[in-house]
Amino acid sequence: MKIQFLGAAREVTGSKHLVTTNAGKKILLDCGMFQGKGMETDADNRNLGFDPKEIDYVILSHAHIDHSGLLPYIYKLGFRGDIISTPATRDLCAIMLADTAYILAQDVRWYNKKMAKLHKPAIKPLYDTHQVDGVMQHFLTVGYNRRFRVCDDVYLTFTNSGHMLGSAICSLEIKESGEWKRIAYTGDIGRKHSHILPSPQAFPQCDYLICESTYGDREHEEALVTEEELLGIVNDTCVYRKGKLIIPSFSVGRTQEIVYVLNKLYNEQHLPKIKVYVDSPLSVNATHIFRMYTSDLNEEVQDTMRFDEDPFGFNTLRYITDIRESKALNSSDEPCIIISASGMLEAGRIKHHVANHISEPQNTILIVGYCAPTTLGARIQKPGLQWISIFGMDRKIKAHITKLEGFSGHGDWREMIEYLTSSLNVEAVRRVFVVHGEEQAQDTYRDHLYTAGFRGIENPAKGEIVEL
Repeated sequence: MKIQFLGAAREVTGSKHLVTTNAGKKILLDCGMFQGKGMETDADNRNLGFDPKEIDYVILSHAHIDHSGLLPYIYKLGFRGDIISTPATRDLCAIMLADTAYILAQDVRWYNKKMAKLHKPAIKPLYDTHQVDGVMQHFLTVGYNRRFRVCDDVYLTFTNSGHMLGSAICSLEIKESGEWKRIAYTGDIGRKHSHILPSPQAFPQCDYLICESTYGDREHEEALVTEEELLGIVNDTCVYRKGKLIIPSFSVGRTQEIVYVLNKLYNEQHLPKIKVYVDSPLSVNATHIFRMYTSDLNEEVQDTMRFDEDPFGFNTLRYITDIRESKALNSSDEPCIIISASGMLEAGRIKHHVANHISEPQNTILIVGYCAPTTLGARIQKPGLQWISIFGMDRKIKAHITKLEGFSGHGDWREMIEYLTSSLNVEAVRRVFVVHGEEQAQDTYRDHLYTAGFRGIENPAKGEIVEL
């Protein structure tokens, strides 16, 4: 058996790991898109490193686009196998991939206009909504903690990883030459505690571990953002400074967690009498799906629903889909909270909101999650920065720029090590492959894994093939 690491190898995005069995079965673990550099990643996304027609199965750890975003593209190129995921992951992919197709069309339209001025050839988007519709017909869903027969001598078990709705540790059992080989692929590992998600659940013993390392060199300052911390920022911005609190947030997971906390503050009559806007069509659709899968959320959410049937809605909250309403928010002077995508400030309506509000000292831009180093979301946090370019225009930074780390969907290195060592007999793990992290994070996390007792730890390079 061989594993080839085709993405998220010494970097964070583009998760793709190809397992080829001795019997010739090709199993792709995730099919993620490279993100964070605009059209600079277009070539990386087009050059897959494998023939989609040869892939028998895609096993999907969760719906985030850096793990699922190229599924329509491989369908366009001839993939006709099965995509195996949890039910919630399948439903989230339906809306997230359609949204990505729309963004790709916009990006390519802008790029082609630029190329036309330079007399260079136009390009086509990676895929469109027709390919999204086509690939969605190939999903096969499996619930948590069920040992599922993929094909002869290949079994799969999903375990809740606590990273987002539907996310899973993917445990494979593959029989070769009379011997069972066990591979665990973590996808992304969630926090030990979350406002809405359950803690990551213990997963089956493995011989080979493919493990993420996004926060492999970092510790979260606090276990969880408290309602008081968020309320303090709301009061400071919207009550005392009469400004707007602008929150860039991923549409799926992060937005629902923030809304849940605001809903809790509203129920307790602590939230000021200000309007809260979720300005993102994708967030609106994702919240509908969260409402469908409340049984997959944690006990706190279940308890809340005993007296509040909608934990993601309250009287002063408004979900916006109409672009005219979104634009109207930029011309309004009313103090309010605006939650909008994308979380890294690379695209979407949030980029317009930040551009329109960053030069006003009464406003706050609140970063609530990981931003890849090249993104606007990361650059805007640079200490002492006075000017920043958005949409090609330099803008003076006068708004308050702050961050709440505790909303992160990724466990830090201590949380991940505790999770792995509580799930596994460390001495029985033969090899560990560290993926989905910047090089420094991977190198540091490798040391933490070694201290925890793991051996045979490797940081595979993109394209590298290992034999098990």
